[in-house]
This record gives sequence, C-alpha cells and structure tokens, in this order.
Amino acid sequence: MYRISELAELLGLSRTTLLYYEKIGLISGKRQSNGYRSYSELDVQRLRLIQQLQGGGLTLKECKACLEAKVDRQVLLERLNQLDEEIVQKQKSRQLLGALLGESRLTEWHESLDKVAPEAHLAWLISQGFSEKEALRLRWLSKDMNKHDCYMADFNKVFTPLDRWGPGSEKETLLALSKVPFKSEAVLEIGCGQGIATTVLAKHSSAHITALDNHENSLSRLMDRAKKQGLAERVTTVCASMTDMPFEAESFDLIWSECSAYIMGVANALKQWRSLLTSNGILVLSDLVWSTDSPSEDALSFWQKEYPDMTSVKERTKQAKEGGYEVLDSFALSEDAWAAYYEPLQSRVNELKSEMPHSDALHDLEAELDIYHRRLSEFDYQMFILKKA
Repeated sequence: MYRISELAELLGLSRTTLLYYEKIGLISGKRQSNGYRSYSELDVQRLRLIQQLQGGGLTLKECKACLEAKVDRQVLLERLNQLDEEIVQKQKSRQLLGALLGESRLTEWHESLDKVAPEAHLAWLISQGFSEKEALRLRWLSKDMNKHDCYMADFNKVFTPLDRWGPGSEKETLLALSKVPFKSEAVLEIGCGQGIATTVLAKHSSAHITALDNHENSLSRLMDRAKKQGLAERVTTVCASMTDMPFEAESFDLIWSECSAYIMGVANALKQWRSLLTSNGILVLSDLVWSTDSPSEDALSFWQKEYPDMTSVKERTKQAKEGGYEVLDSFALSEDAWAAYYEPLQSRVNELKSEMPHSDALHDLEAELDIYHRRLSEFDYQMFILKKA
C-alpha cells in the first residue's frame, strides 16, 4: 500500500492531480485509521496505463472510457489524425528553426512573410542587424538572411560593369519628358542608379537635378558620366533611402523614377512622394505590369515570386487616381528598351557561368532571362506621367 505522497513521487504526479483522479473515479484510495489515504498496487498500475494512453494523445476522459469498456477505434483514429497534423506542423517548425540557423534556405519563408506582412518583415530584418538598404535588397534579391552577403557579392559582380539595371532607353526617357506640360526647374530622380536617365534629363532640360540612390558607387559613376558630358554643375547626388528622403515638402516640380518604385511598393511610393511635389507637379515612373489577363503558368509563377505586387495598367492607374494624381498619359516601353537591358545582362551572365557555376544570384538571373526570352507580350514596362491633383 502507498500513501498519496509516495504515490505522487513514484509516478511523477502532484498530490492535487491524484486527488482529482480519485474524484473522477480513476483510482480509489482507502482511508486508514490514522486518517491517511492509502493506494494499492492496482492503483499504481492503472495510473501507469493511463500515462501510456495519454502518451498516445488521448484525453483523460477518453483514457477513463478505455479502462472501463472496449476501446473505441473511431476515437483512436481521430487522435491519430490529430497527431499526424501536429507532427506535420512540428516538422515545419523544426525546418524553419533549422533554416534560421543556416541548415537550409529561407527563400520560401521570406517570400511568404513578404506577402502577408511586408512592413513587419522589413522592420524585423532591420532589427536583426541589416541596414534598411540591405533589408530591402534581401527582400527583393537574395531572400535569405543567412546567404545575403554572398548573394549580393555575386549580384554586384554581375551588374557593376553594366550601365542599365532595368529596362529603358534614351528614346523612352525623352518621350516621357516631352509629355511633361512645363519646363521643369527642379527635378528629383529617385533610384537614379548610374545616371543613364540623369544625363538624358540634364542634357534635354535646363532644370537642376537631384539624383538620389542608396548605392554610393553608382552615384560616383553617375558624376563621372555627368562630368564627361559637361553636366556636373546641374546635378547634385544624394545617398539616401527612397523611403526616408531628406527633403522639404514641395521641393520639386518633377519627380522621376525609372524601374525603382517597386522597391518600396508603387502604392507607397505614390503616397509618400506626393508631398515632395509642388502644386500641379509631375511624377514620372515606370513599373512592370501584366499586359494580359491570362498569363502563362510559367510567367505567373515566376513573377508572383519575384514581384508579388505586379498588376495591370488599369489597376496602377486606379491607384494613382486614389493617391491624388491625374493620369496625363502612359505608354509601354519598346522592345528596344527591353533589349537595352537584357542583351548586355545575357552577355554578362554567359561570361560568368564557368566562373560561378554554383551562384544563386546567377541562377536567379538565368531564370529571369529565360522568362524574358519567352515573354510573348505577357508583361510590359509601363511609363506613367502623373500630375499632382
């Protein structure tokens, strides 16, 4: 016979638990003449059996039923299905924790988080020690916080010698500029890169151009380009994030952004940049858009991963109007504008294949090039000319 304290120690249960078990009839203690309860070896064995059944996922009520009658197979099947679901979830949890520790890739996790909580995702990356610049690059490019530095080293190796980092051409820049209904005096170019559009704007206008980018090396190349063309006096470079620009409200009558608004989200860009425009100021931006309502599975799958915010011209036009703009015009970039970016990029990727056979960055660029070569007019780059309403 066992006193309740001995029973509790033997089975690793609390006294309160044992009293509850006795209350619901799982065990039956006998009160001795000295007032203490005592329990038999059968009580010990019943409790050990209950512990085993609970280990299989049964509730206490179901355990009691199993002790008192034939096992209900349906109950066991339900518990088995529940455990299977829990195991799947635990495996996912284990995979995520392992990936966070660098055991596997985090790409899918970053992509899914960016869809459901983009702002929280960005803030969390910054809290992990990434600068805002690198956090934005991680979201759009490497998509793996453990491999980001290596990925960006390869990415920069590919792009550093290239002039264009997105589709466009001098012809399209000039066409968009011709649709601005006044001669600009103060231009802000956001995401200017190495200054391809900057020098075109400077050459064909009398405005002073403030060129903003968060890549110092790009700005240095921009100024070298401007000096060679005798335009340096009308260009000022600013190294800063497009999400936190150091300018007063209504500082510019024209804001220009080719292939860069997607970084912070076009809807956010429309909202945040509007305050920098003077009354009736103009915003010119280009963005990747669907040109069909039924894109191929390959194209849809690729761009849903690479640019989940991608939408139609109609939807971007609606966003612009809701954001406080009048749409003066919009047009799709020409095939020459696509080729001006992708042909040099293809040559550079081919050049580096043998040198970087295991590069994730190179692999991703090859996938993008493949989608471009098979695009069949499913998507375009659209230039929007918007007037602050």
